[in-house]
Amino acid sequence: MKNVLLSAAVISFLYSCNSNTPTSEPDDPAEVAKIMIPQSSCFASASGKDTILLKIEVFPNVVTGILKYQIEGKDRNDGTIEGKLEGNKIFADYTFSSEGKISVREVAFLINEGIATEGFGDMEEKNGKMVFKNKESIEFSKGLELDQIDCVENDDKFQIK
Repeated sequence: MKNVLLSAAVISFLYSCNSNTPTSEPDDPAEVAKIMIPQSSCFASASGKDTILLKIEVFPNVVTGILKYQIEGKDRNDGTIEGKLEGNKIFADYTFSSEGKISVREVAFLINEGIATEGFGDMEEKNGKMVFKNKESIEFSKGLELDQIDCVENDDKFQIK
């Protein structure tokens, strides 16, 4: 008799645990499909005939954007970035076209008080792209500084042609 009562108590307990789980979808359509709007920021550096433009869009788990270099005496580089934000540093793959060839290299930017500072460090080729040998040794103190600009007013500058 004890076994029957114990078995009934266990079955009753298990059934009550499972009966609390909801079986219907949420009533609010906003809960079903939330649209994620990225936080956009744009930066630029212009010195003489040299121009660097950076537009980043920060999502919760990824950073995407556009990066353009127009340096006097060098081929123009236009491309996209995709990476991660780690604190106030962006580490991303920069996929760009230069001299009719598509290349990929890792870039790093320190974002601080309206300035994006490009980081530099020793690089090596891995799996067909240039990557930093050691992310902890990336130097930001002597990097190129890009000042924050209005994205809407400068939208035409970020078009990749």
